[in-house]
Amino acid sequence: MSHSHPQINAFQEQILNAAKNKTPLSIEGGGTKAWYGNPNGYTKLDTRTYSGILEYQPEELVITACAGTPLKEIEAALKEKNQVFAFEPPHFGEHATFGGAIAAGLAGPGRIAVGNFRDFVLGARIIDGKGQDLSFGGKVMKNVAGYDVSRLLPGSLGTLALLLEASVKVLPKPAATATLRCQISQEKALKILNEWAGQPLPLSASCWIGSTTGGDGELTFRLAGAAAAVKAAIPLMSSLVMATEVNPETAEHFWNDLREQKLSAFANLGADQTLYRLALPAASGPITISGASDEIVLEWHGQQRWITAPGDDATFKAIKAIANSHGGHATRFKQGANVDPSNQRFTLLSEQAHSFALEAVQERLRSAFDPAGVFATKRLP
Repeated sequence: MSHSHPQINAFQEQILNAAKNKTPLSIEGGGTKAWYGNPNGYTKLDTRTYSGILEYQPEELVITACAGTPLKEIEAALKEKNQVFAFEPPHFGEHATFGGAIAAGLAGPGRIAVGNFRDFVLGARIIDGKGQDLSFGGKVMKNVAGYDVSRLLPGSLGTLALLLEASVKVLPKPAATATLRCQISQEKALKILNEWAGQPLPLSASCWIGSTTGGDGELTFRLAGAAAAVKAAIPLMSSLVMATEVNPETAEHFWNDLREQKLSAFANLGADQTLYRLALPAASGPITISGASDEIVLEWHGQQRWITAPGDDATFKAIKAIANSHGGHATRFKQGANVDPSNQRFTLLSEQAHSFALEAVQERLRSAFDPAGVFATKRLP
């Protein structure tokens, strides 16, 4: 990853000027996740001028591309070789870029079975706040020398460094998949999903959608893996919850709409409402949030929950308290038009006993990478 490119020189110049003038830069690709994280009005640094797949070795299960490359272009190249990003990163729009997907660090339904975006980034080339062109990691999983900087970039929302290129591990598309559906209460769904997760079953995704006030909801779960394993698991699992198989095309649409948040539970966000994301430990049972909309979506066997509720600070405080009491955290993921855009969006490290000590680490990291605060947009607290 050492070749120079006129665009890289232009990036370096823009960063050095920003450092000199103490004017932060807001890194952006296709802008499809511009609403995610704290808003800022700083000058944009557009990554799309540096685009293209640099190297793809299907037999090595690695793809290396420039940050400005459209995500759909990369996924199309993978599809030709029958490979995928197993963690299913959401696009949230036509123009999503590879770098934007990494910076957001978000994963779709498959995350529960395979791990997060962070687990798949093997190497990265960045420009730090001093304008230095640096490479970290490699193109193989064995790279464990020193601190793994490439793993810090997913989820950093462009507040650490400018990502130029990344090598990401891909996986073969599962040989077989099947999606099953049943009506079941939230409590029973959480219980059985956690039981299944502990067994050698090819369970690759789950989603329960239902009412926050109780009663049965709809559980959809996906099996993926070797054909024999999927075939054997279908009767076993469906008999336990009276589930029926969903037509493959319908199933594909469903998982895609869940990933892209196009299901009705996400689509009807009122102007004064916020879509809250709760990240909870596996053992957490059903939770109640007063004032929340009736519909709740549970993903990742209940470890990720989506709730629509009023966008005010008091509601967020209550939701954070509930998440914290379970050892989890909460995010104001998406806000309605009338909600104050300057709201704090994330549970802060200092608000949680188990992450309190990380605040100093985060500070040290940022000052090492970016002493002049070029990327200090506060998009991430």
